[in-house]
Amino acid sequence: MDGLMFDTEKVFIMAWDYAGEKIGIGKAGYMVYKTLGMNIVSSYNVWKEEFGDRYNQEELRKYTKEFLQKYYSENTVPVKKGLYNLLNYLKENSCKMAVASSSPRWEVEKHLKDANIYEYFIWIVCGDMVQNSKPDPEIYLKACELLKANQSECYALEDSKNGLLSAYRAGCKPIMVPDLWQPDDEILNVIVGKYEDLDEVKAAFENIDV
Repeated sequence: MDGLMFDTEKVFIMAWDYAGEKIGIGKAGYMVYKTLGMNIVSSYNVWKEEFGDRYNQEELRKYTKEFLQKYYSENTVPVKKGLYNLLNYLKENSCKMAVASSSPRWEVEKHLKDANIYEYFIWIVCGDMVQNSKPDPEIYLKACELLKANQSECYALEDSKNGLLSAYRAGCKPIMVPDLWQPDDEILNVIVGKYEDLDEVKAAFENIDV
């Protein structure tokens, strides 16, 4: 969801800049790049490696949520180019869709409902519904199971390395739409396609039997 359907990664940069200054470690928005695709628990492990005892996890969570709730009460997050076109095309072609996001459920549901796309998805699997964070395949295995779909028949759209590896390790077909990060050689060897936006993904699907 983040960085693929919605331009939320930039909001998290602002949130962690705000929270970092509040807890005395300075602007920490750059940590978004180090935790792309991870759930909250795994991302905090990376924070621990970066800052050690210089930060308090509960305070970080408190001020991050404080910023996000205020921001989202005053703003809607912009959708990524081609989102509605792609979703409508897939719906018209009776494709079963699920969201597999590392973000907490309250945030995922808010964004989907604000953008009026909640009803497109049969299932929503969030970071607080699985034990292991991306790049572990658990979240995609769960999504495929709920969809009653064979992983090898599922396409997974992602923007982060952790997300793409998670989908690949689950046996899905990963498609990359870059946001803040460009693919390295490892990712180029596992993805089935790379497109600049979701309109390009739609055009690609139109040329294959989805």
